[in-house]
Amino acid sequence: MTSILELLKRPIVLIILGVLVGLIVGIPIGWATVTFENTTPEVMRPDLQEDYMRMAIMSFQVDQNADLAVWHWDALGSAAAPMYAKVQADPRNINPTVIQTYGQVISSVKGPEALTATSSTSTGTSPITIVLVALLLIILVGAAIGAIFLRRLLRNPAPSEVTPSMQATEINREAAKNKTNYESLGVAPPITQNMTTYVLGDDLYDESFSIDTPAGDFLGEYGVGVSETIGIGDPKKVTALEIWLFDKNDIKTATKVLMSSHAFADPAIRGRLEAKGELIQVEPQKQISLETETLQLIATVVDLQYGDGAMPDKSYFERATLELAVWRKAEQPQPQA
Repeated sequence: MTSILELLKRPIVLIILGVLVGLIVGIPIGWATVTFENTTPEVMRPDLQEDYMRMAIMSFQVDQNADLAVWHWDALGSAAAPMYAKVQADPRNINPTVIQTYGQVISSVKGPEALTATSSTSTGTSPITIVLVALLLIILVGAAIGAIFLRRLLRNPAPSEVTPSMQATEINREAAKNKTNYESLGVAPPITQNMTTYVLGDDLYDESFSIDTPAGDFLGEYGVGVSETIGIGDPKKVTALEIWLFDKNDIKTATKVLMSSHAFADPAIRGRLEAKGELIQVEPQKQISLETETLQLIATVVDLQYGDGAMPDKSYFERATLELAVWRKAEQPQPQA
């Protein structure tokens, strides 16, 4: 529902919906008020065209005007011959001789084939019907195009605002440009090295990475997630992050908890988190090491910013960027404490 409401705020969507609603509502209303003036019997209904033919023959019976008779015939267009045939088949109160004479006049002026021409009006579709069908097709095609457009927007909605996850991706991309060059420090390059960032508002923050050899052999996994929040309300205020390292050759997963200054000094929070692993007060540029049977992970706090809301000072993270690097123990570096 939120995506739909966001889409409705976009000008292009409003224009498309306005056009469709205008066509659907406006055409029936407009058509209901249409009046025809100075038109010909050719556009009338077949029953009215038949009445017109009868009146033309009766008029000829009275004035014997051949020119007027032909004019009436032409006014019916392609419907004239079929209507004449109907009157011949059912004269009603018209003298059949008069009907025959009328036909002879038309035949003498327009040729015998005029009396046997096929009418597109009686056997086909009237101009009014054609117009209505064309308008209906326009509405249907417009609705179809609008539906396809809206469906594509719903599948790939243009973001109306930058989400915490999008912010984190951009921060990671920029931070990766300055990642630690361990070779320049005299240390073997890590098997895997990644940046991860928590941004306030990313309540589902939980990143993990696979550890694989260059040959594609799986060695384990590592990652960072939310360990503890503080206060109430949205977004959640994260006061501790949890770093973990899984080694396929070890039965235990190494875990350490990075705590805010406030959380680290709070006995109640420490009591809840002690069971998860070693508690560490997070500080900018600090390095944290995790070890398993065959692997070692070094996490470097690249950037740290605390939130400044109505909470205790340095109690929750506004942003935290970590650089995570993993080695086999045989190639392990010597990290800071």
